[in-house]
Amino acid sequence: MDSPHFFVDRSLGGVTVPRLLREADWELTTLVEHYGKPADEDVADVDWLALAGQNNWPVLMKDEKIRYRAAERAALVDAGVRAFCLASGNLKSADMAELFIQHRATIWQRASGDGPGLWVVSRSEVRRTDV
Repeated sequence: MDSPHFFVDRSLGGVTVPRLLREADWELTTLVEHYGKPADEDVADVDWLALAGQNNWPVLMKDEKIRYRAAERAALVDAGVRAFCLASGNLKSADMAELFIQHRATIWQRASGDGPGLWVVSRSEVRRTDV
């Protein structure tokens, strides 16, 4: 299966995680690559979520709390974004990339579906959660 084209949120960093994912054959664009530096720091979550939806890019992030923030949750749903967030936000970059790579088959399969969705990625599973 070929990699869907993912959009990587700034929360995962712009260097190590993207590099490790690319080395594992993931196709992706980072927030900083798309918007440039330092403009990337001022891009609101609702704006990059809309961009991801327009381009049909599933999103990789580490902020599961998006589902509790009304504006970001609405942007994710309205844009039809399929997002994958890490269960733990306190991981080193290599460990973050390792979790995505460990669950690559599941993530790629679910990323290829239609409509919005939010999945939490942990060491043991990739589970869908309410948006």
